[in-house]
Amino acid sequence: MERLTGLDASFLYLETDTQHLHVCALLILDPADQPYSFDNVRAELGRRLPLIPHLRRRVHEVPFNLDHPIWVDDADFDIDNHLRRVELPAPVGMDDLAELLGEIASTPMDRNRPLWEMSVVEGLDDGKVAVLCKYHHSAVDGITGTNMMMHLCDLEPGLTRPEPEPWTPEPVPSDLELAARAAVRFPARAGMLGMVPKTLGMVAGFAQRRRNDQAGMELPFSAPRTPFNQAITPARSISFTKTDLGAIKEIKAAFGVKVNDVVLTVVGGVLRRYLADHDALPDRSLIASVPVSVHETTRHTEGINKVSTLFCRLGTDLADPVERLETLAVANREAKAEHDLIGADFLQDWSKYAPPNTFRLASRVYSSLKLAERHPVVHNLVVSNVPGPPMPLYFLGVRVDGMYPFGPVFHGAGLTVTVLSNCGDLDFGFIACRDLVPDVDALAAAVPTVIDELLAAARAKG
Repeated sequence: MERLTGLDASFLYLETDTQHLHVCALLILDPADQPYSFDNVRAELGRRLPLIPHLRRRVHEVPFNLDHPIWVDDADFDIDNHLRRVELPAPVGMDDLAELLGEIASTPMDRNRPLWEMSVVEGLDDGKVAVLCKYHHSAVDGITGTNMMMHLCDLEPGLTRPEPEPWTPEPVPSDLELAARAAVRFPARAGMLGMVPKTLGMVAGFAQRRRNDQAGMELPFSAPRTPFNQAITPARSISFTKTDLGAIKEIKAAFGVKVNDVVLTVVGGVLRRYLADHDALPDRSLIASVPVSVHETTRHTEGINKVSTLFCRLGTDLADPVERLETLAVANREAKAEHDLIGADFLQDWSKYAPPNTFRLASRVYSSLKLAERHPVVHNLVVSNVPGPPMPLYFLGVRVDGMYPFGPVFHGAGLTVTVLSNCGDLDFGFIACRDLVPDVDALAAAVPTVIDELLAAARAKG
């Protein structure tokens, strides 16, 4: 039995009919090096299930929600409930995949089963195959997702694992046992009181640094409102594009910045173009919430999600792409320095005290009353930059030609951009509330142009 941490469980509590807290990924597979068949993919996935125990575990609630849920083995696990073959009229184009993945992302997951699924689409151009993956955020974050993908991939084509030993699921604890354990753990929640002075001290420190004109992290609730900063609906729209990581590194080297500075500058340039085209460009810079992995620095050993958040400017108020890049590079260094003062464990420390019933009720009230439209904007969107494999990978025996990630969207921030490096490419994934960003494909279409502007400036500088 493994209990969800407060942070892992929060992705269950925050979920409503309109706010789905799963993540998606689109893999494009090229079978040129190895013959493909759906049956082979299914068989190899079955052989690798023991390497990833969470694929056969489901969420089990504690009686009366006295404590966070636990992971239990699904005695009724059937791989065919999670892996399906989808037929689309050939030839299947990228727009078809984006539409299908948008439909998949718009559907909540069945919590009575392990929280993942894969849809295989055949008939792409040049005989390629697509795999559309979906995982609940309570069971995966950027780093654990990458690690899980490595168990499903190899460095050579056609490798197979031996047949696993027969699997026997562990019995589910009784309600009485779970209630008793929750009662034992309940007094520990008094530790939340110790977080109050720590939090107040941190806020006071922020205020003092601002009074002293010290730069630092952008503050939440200070972002300008845009058309996608509203309450969201259930429908999702998807777009994606592949770019050259070499170009990003050339820009990085020319201006002496980091890859993440270039990525944020590109996203800022894309959003500036998009909002200007919609006559909705604010005078102030948009603010992005940037997840920061703390797997290497946290003192917490339990749980799956180990993450903190950095609030960053995107320079959408700056027309010159070079000025935007140089400004963001300085701002990001200052933001990171202040973020480090908060510590790697702050978010996890707070979340572990979250009362399940209170958290769920608050989420539903917030959603139903559309409160995201009634207070200042916390942040405009989420931008996540995930390191991926620098070498070719073979997913269940078939070469990966593209890997496009998509995170969740939230009330008040109906757009998320996720970027993943993959064997010399930088793959951008855009996901949005369809009713707030109906033309999300315009965002992906603008990425190459914005990168070309920065690349031209980098070469002119040299």
